[in-house]
Amino acid sequence: MNKVLEELKKKNLDQLNAELMTARESQFGLRIKHKTGQLNETSDLEKVRKRIALIKTLINQNLVKEK
Repeated sequence: MNKVLEELKKKNLDQLNAELMTARESQFGLRIKHKTGQLNETSDLEKVRKRIALIKTLINQNLVKEK
């Protein structure tokens, strides 16, 4: 997760918002697969959820820095 964190810290606010949208789309697809029984690795849901939380935290930190 440290590599992911360092990678995300280098991005600006617009890039983080784009990354957030991509992660949410991925989460939606995984939820659909889970409900239809096509998802083999259910841990992927947790990983994406944590990635979304990390991105949202970084967005909020950037907004606080700007103020």
